[in-house]
Amino acid sequence: MAELTYREPDPKVIAGAKGDWEMVIGLEVHAQVTSKSKLFSGASTAFGAEPNTNVSLVDAAMPGMLPVVNEFCVEQAVRSGLGLKAAINRYSRFDRKNYFYPDLPQGYQISQLYHPIVGEGEVLVDLGPGLARKVRIERIHLEQDAGKSIHDLDPALSFVDLNRTGVALMEIVSRPDIRGPEEAAEYVRKLRQILRYLGTCDGNMQEGSLRADVNVSVRPAGSTDLGTRCEIKNMNSMRFIVQAIEFEARRQIAILEDGGRIEQETRLYDPARGETRSMRSKEEAHDYRYFPDPDLLPLELDQAWIDAIAAGLPELPDARKARFVLDYGMTEYDAGVLTAEVASADYFEAVARGRDGKAAANWVINELFGRLNREGHGIEASPIGPGQLGGLLDLIASGEISGKIAKDVFEILWTEGGEPAAIVAARGLRQVTDSGAIEAAVAEVVAANPEKAAQALAKPALAGWFVGQVMKATGGKANPQAVQAAVRRKLGVE
Repeated sequence: MAELTYREPDPKVIAGAKGDWEMVIGLEVHAQVTSKSKLFSGASTAFGAEPNTNVSLVDAAMPGMLPVVNEFCVEQAVRSGLGLKAAINRYSRFDRKNYFYPDLPQGYQISQLYHPIVGEGEVLVDLGPGLARKVRIERIHLEQDAGKSIHDLDPALSFVDLNRTGVALMEIVSRPDIRGPEEAAEYVRKLRQILRYLGTCDGNMQEGSLRADVNVSVRPAGSTDLGTRCEIKNMNSMRFIVQAIEFEARRQIAILEDGGRIEQETRLYDPARGETRSMRSKEEAHDYRYFPDPDLLPLELDQAWIDAIAAGLPELPDARKARFVLDYGMTEYDAGVLTAEVASADYFEAVARGRDGKAAANWVINELFGRLNREGHGIEASPIGPGQLGGLLDLIASGEISGKIAKDVFEILWTEGGEPAAIVAARGLRQVTDSGAIEAAVAEVVAANPEKAAQALAKPALAGWFVGQVMKATGGKANPQAVQAAVRRKLGVE
């Protein structure tokens, strides 16, 4: 398998009033498992349903109702672990995390503390051409989500929606390997990309399918000691992650340089004020009184079952990016753009198959993606299919149309649809390659501009003006290379 070579960047240094500091960041990402039903019940996981309609008796914690593990959710967790090059634990177990909150009907959350389903793995975070940070994954465990408390519908009342209760989550815990706010955002972006490639989480941060708790500490630049960390809860935006880390790091630096000490606590980010604020003191595991869930047997996975899942994994982003660079001769940057989403990479490959890879990349990135971005659409909403764009490239390669005409045909395809070859034939857009017709057009333009023709003998760069006039006279249909050659011959500036 092709691989690209990277080196790790230096840590980002922050200048304080009394010295330089660096950040140490770790993340706990909660990724909602892509599944039709919940982790321990058959209730639907569909987003946007009326409040309290996707709730089973198990989710509502009715007496006597027992959880039954959803095998597909377990499979999705294993698939995620394999995609992150992590160890799969054949033995894992569910525990009860005890706390009381209105949106937690059971009075406890079923999670995995002591024996998670996935062990150590890694994510390679792209930070620029030839630069990447390897972030170690400590563990991935399965757990059920809580419900949602709603406080803005009535000035005196709070409401609870239990639709999300019991939805399967994967908590992906990183080591404190990240060294800057942009790196943290790129880590979440890369993790989201991998999970989307695997089909194990849709990564929709606006709907809460992917959210992150960010642990931030600071230490003097060059130190290897870890400072006291503060956790910023429920971040669901890359931009907010960057802003929250930057504020929190400077807050901690100011306290330490004033001779104070950092209290370990959980904080929230207020995007309106651009600041973090204290939420509660940081709980430790013993505060939750974890113990094994007596209603659920341990998970014991068969190695052949794990191997079958591994055999069915798709080509993942890093491997696909490296292959694009190798097979199509494109830059690492262009390969990164094309492989950012599965659908984009699939579209490009359908266009490039059997054609010039660099030309295909240029048209897909600059013309197609550029137009989609301007109109606020994703690749799935493209009015031009890969077969149509491939047909357009075939017409350019055969010399039937020029690049300029191709852009006109692209516009017709975008607004009206159709097949490129049929459009070119019906509208008379085929490129003029007949040397006699081109030379006649050149002769006519030169004859009409004798003074400029005389000047061109002394200043050959003026030949470009004649090329432009000939292209204009032929409606842009003449072959530009043939026109240029004919002009230089006619002017005697070869």
